Amino acid sequence: MTKNKHDADVAFIQALAELLQENDLTELQVKREYSENDCLNVRVSKATNVVAAVAAPAPVAAAAAPIAPSAAPAAVPTASDDPASHPGAVPSPMVGTAYLSAEPGAAAFVSVGQQVSEGDTLMIIEAMKTMNHIPAPKSGTVKRILVADADAVEYGAPLMIIE
Repeated sequence: MTKNKHDADVAFIQALAELLQENDLTELQVKREYSENDCLNVRVSKATNVVAAVAAPAPVAAAAAPIAPSAAPAAVPTASDDPASHPGAVPSPMVGTAYLSAEPGAAAFVSVGQQVSEGDTLMIIEAMKTMNHIPAPKSGTVKRILVADADAVEYGAPLMIIE
């Protein structure tokens, strides 16, 4: 690799980092191909607490932790509490806005405790003005819904738990 190519790559990575910051993104991944056997794979991300974002529907528990010092250790999530690591987690296949029903005021596609079959619509994610139906990856019971209606979701973020 020549020094000029190295300098260009460093400038490219810095530009990606600035783009990440300016657009309030959490992750950006790019593959730059120079030739058949020469490419640059770059993944720029900033640390985020996904568990806190997922736990947003329960702000009372998060607010109570600083007030009651004895409750503080219980508020610290462990790896087993991470919904993304749950074997029944349904990850978001894209970045977008999650909708739990077909239209405002309509009944939700699914609710906690409901039985679903593989392929049933769980929710809709709007991405680039396109409504994408998110199917159930397997049959089971909806144990948890981890997003609220009209929440912004990221690629890979857990949407719900099906067991």
